[in-house]
Amino acid sequence: MAKVLIVEDEIKLAKLLKDYLSQAGYETVLCHDGLDVIDVFKRDTFDMVLLDLMLPGKDGLTLCKEIRSFSQVPIIMVTARVEEIDRLMGLELGADDYICKPFSPREVVARVKTVLRRITPSNQQQDDQSRQHPIELDHNKHQVKIYGVELSLTATEFNLLEILAKEPGRIYSRSQLIDLAYRDHRIVSERTIDSHIKKLRKKLNDINSEHELIHSVYSLGYKLEV
Repeated sequence: MAKVLIVEDEIKLAKLLKDYLSQAGYETVLCHDGLDVIDVFKRDTFDMVLLDLMLPGKDGLTLCKEIRSFSQVPIIMVTARVEEIDRLMGLELGADDYICKPFSPREVVARVKTVLRRITPSNQQQDDQSRQHPIELDHNKHQVKIYGVELSLTATEFNLLEILAKEPGRIYSRSQLIDLAYRDHRIVSERTIDSHIKKLRKKLNDINSEHELIHSVYSLGYKLEV
């Protein structure tokens, strides 16, 4: 049974979410104060965090960043602030999805199911994906094979492909890719990332043009789908 940490300072709303998720078969824990979240999170093992943006003590974006510093648990941000900057900031810090208030509790349950299914597939699905995964990466040898064919990549292209391939389906913003691909913190423009991705995508398509592996996500960044 998956366990969900519900971080919401509106008591009635938190209990409503708890009731709906419990009926859907999830175990839930409630937390109402931003200052308590990290301690509660570290005391237990959670499969998902429903994280409200506006909280007393410490806001949701700060908490998302702190959790991401030591855990890759799926995080769904819950917010009444729908400005684009908040959406982008949340993705920068590693949120997996957004739900905007007002919402239907049934929608929350559906979103939780979708994110957990995407990020934590069943053992059978994992076995199938392992057998069908077209990308073989050897970090130590700096070698990559696509559909069994060895591919020649530059160091930056290899780093980008390795980052994207670690979490298929996850959207990485350009600034995230810059931080992860350039460990020396050099100043790199987002257009440079676009250029490297374009070249990498062409090399991948030269081997198999029927299945696009790297996808652009409008206004957000890039993801890899296998």
